[in-house]
Parts: sequence; C-alpha cells; structure tokens
Amino acid sequence: MDDTRTSLDVKEYPDTEVQKNRILTLEEWQKKWVERKITFHQEQGHQLLKKHLDAFLKGESGLRVFFPLCGKAVEMRWFADRGHSVVGVEISELGIREFFTEQNLSYSEEPIKEIPGAKVFKSSSGNISLYCCNLFDLPRANIGKFDRIWDRGAFVAINPGDRKRYADIMLSLMRKGFHYLLSVFSYDPTKYAGPPFYVSDDEIERLFGSVCTCQCLEKVDAFEERHKSWGVDYLVEKLYLLTEK
Repeated sequence: MDDTRTSLDVKEYPDTEVQKNRILTLEEWQKKWVERKITFHQEQGHQLLKKHLDAFLKGESGLRVFFPLCGKAVEMRWFADRGHSVVGVEISELGIREFFTEQNLSYSEEPIKEIPGAKVFKSSSGNISLYCCNLFDLPRANIGKFDRIWDRGAFVAINPGDRKRYADIMLSLMRKGFHYLLSVFSYDPTKYAGPPFYVSDDEIERLFGSVCTCQCLEKVDAFEERHKSWGVDYLVEKLYLLTEK
C-alpha cells in the first residue's frame, strides 16, 4: 500500500479556522432528497463497514445499533437481518419511506408525542425504528442506550459549529462496553467548503477522547472522478473505532 495516497501523511488543518462558520439548514438537507442530490447514499452499502463488521459486532447477539442521520442506508438491513435492533434518525421523511420501500419491508408510522411534528416509522417485525426529526431533538424521545453506533455520513454532515453538541448526544447514548464506528474524511478544506466537512484527528480526540479510546482502523483513498468538481485533488476516508476507556 506504500504506493497509494492512503499511505501518505495528509496535511492537518486547524478545525477552529477552517469551515467553522459553514451552515446547512435542515430545509437544505430535505431539498437534497427531493432533488435527488444524494450521492452520499451507497446502494451496495459501506465496504469498510462490511470489512470490519465481524470485529465491530464481536460475535454478540441482540445488540441495539444506532444510525445517526441514517438516510436510507442499506446497512440498517444488514444489522436487522443479523438479529440486532436498529434505531435511526433522519430529517427527510422521503429518505425513510424509500428505505422501507426499497428493502421491501412493511411498516407503520406514529407521531412522537415528545417532539411536535415528528414521527417514528417502525418495521412490522419491530426491529427497525426510524425517527423523522431533528437529531438534536431526539434525546427528548427517550430512545434508550446503544451497544453500537455506526456513524457514516453523519458527523461529517453536522455543521462544524454543532460538533460539540453532537458528540455530547452520541456519548450520552452509549451503553457500557460500547463500540462506536466513525467514518470521516481528510481533504484540503481551503478548496472545498463541504459537506462532507473535513475532520482532523485532533478534533476526534478533542470531542471524544475524554471518554473514548480512539483508534484509526484504516485509511483508504476515497477519491473519485466526481470529486474533481469539488476542486480537491485527494480525498482520504478514515475509519475510527471508539471504545470505552
């Protein structure tokens, strides 16, 4: 792997200076779904998760797995089919409905009484519950604690100014002995404003390091032809495993 970009030491940028004032509204995210600007969705699922899935689950059964900003991630079906209980949160009702339709799963919907205007969609089998609301409102619904968190496309989509609040929610949702798998990106943020937003190693340590041991499992070259339109010439995905200290 020494001849690939992924073996290179990628330049770190100070998070306090780069992209710090960048803001996308919930309405803008919903509009992306309506206009089908959802290149972040991976129809075949996330290959790094697939590679590390056994290590992530550790052979345990009946786990509660949380998907922040879940979209219509096919990985939710992976976990459910293995007998785990999946809970997701997503602002786009369109994304949630598409998940159930594309996975050929029947479901019901009901209002969330603690969050005005919000709904929860539940698979008929009962092991997938997707909350349609602002992630920052979710703690009011008292969804309980989780054994696993799969964070792909969530932390990198949160407005940089909201990261501390986001991290605090994630930490509050973790059960003892948790495993939190986190995917982030490195690129030159002076050339592209995001999202996905640039995340440094230091930022992960700063936000999670007091509670978690933060281990980088793998770095891969994630650069594709479409990323040229961002103005960047490299894109490295980093997969972190956060475990209890």
